[in-house]
Amino acid sequence: MSPRTSTGTSITGSGVWHPEHALSNAELCVGFNEFVRRDNAAHAAEIEAGTRVALKESTPEFIEKASGIKSRYVEDKTGLMDPERMCPNIPDRGEDQLCQQAEYALHAGQKALAAAGRTGEDVDLVVLGASNLQRMYPAIAIEVQNALGARGYGLDMSLGCSAATGAAITAVNAVRSGQAQCALVVVPELTTGHMNWRERDSHFIFGDAAVALVIEPTERAKTGGWEIVSTRMMSKFSNNIRNNLGYLTRCDPATADAPDKLFHQHGRRVFKDVVPLAAKFITEHLSSDGLQPTQLGRYWLHQANQSMNELIAQRVLGREATRAEAPLILDEYGNTASAGSLIAFSLHNRDLPSGTFGMMASFGAGYSLGSLLLQRS
Repeated sequence: MSPRTSTGTSITGSGVWHPEHALSNAELCVGFNEFVRRDNAAHAAEIEAGTRVALKESTPEFIEKASGIKSRYVEDKTGLMDPERMCPNIPDRGEDQLCQQAEYALHAGQKALAAAGRTGEDVDLVVLGASNLQRMYPAIAIEVQNALGARGYGLDMSLGCSAATGAAITAVNAVRSGQAQCALVVVPELTTGHMNWRERDSHFIFGDAAVALVIEPTERAKTGGWEIVSTRMMSKFSNNIRNNLGYLTRCDPATADAPDKLFHQHGRRVFKDVVPLAAKFITEHLSSDGLQPTQLGRYWLHQANQSMNELIAQRVLGREATRAEAPLILDEYGNTASAGSLIAFSLHNRDLPSGTFGMMASFGAGYSLGSLLLQRS
């Protein structure tokens, strides 16, 4: 059965980039466990008196069982493995230099443009989505636009782990309306800067990477690519995943350096809420296009947690999904926030034949959800 609708737009190119440094679970635990030992020693009297709970060490086995993550790419290893620092060392750049996230976006964007047979001069819209933005203005998308020599306009999007699918859907709508002819979606997820590396239940989650898509009218595509059949977004407020860092942080000295200014979550609540929410969201999107879940050749799901992805896919399909049906990149990349589903798509789509349906879907902080139903040209 064919879907009833089409956006008339296509993904004509994609590209993935990551920093050169890979940080394994074993390496990560060396620094974390030394921090734990030092912290427990410094507060030994309080721990003995029962007024303070001793911190627990971490292990590679615990991390892999909890998340499916074995390694991740990071901008800097030295600061993350330093028990006194527990934060990446990323030198500030002058205002006359390209900022770090713009650099990430350019690396991935240039790969995507090459795959689409386009250059920066062809681009007339840059939409940048990321779970965190290193500054508010000027928009990082406009900096990328300038560096590419692109025309038109650019904008940043912040939507937690649905920022990438949200950016892609924004680009689709702009191309559909005629506001753009060649849109570049860039997702520079330099996530390690917003992690609390001293927190055992989440110190292993995130990795740094960037991904990009080129979106054009299907009739204008120079390469094959994937037609975007339909899109869907949804949000439902929840405090269970949060980062409170913002421009007002400095205004209250008592809380300026509090842990809540970094990523924090109620993981079990998130799992309980998001699994049924995401499965229902995906199923309803497919139903609205007259498709059964088993008619899709691939699901590129948000790469936050292996168990979560597996359970969502199982609920959607009514059985366990194979790795071919729902590929994982967590073991190598870790959680790359909003970039995860787009990276999974970019790395695992070329083997599928013409006519195959697939879906990119994200679910994360907000709660926010986004999905794109695709068909191979």
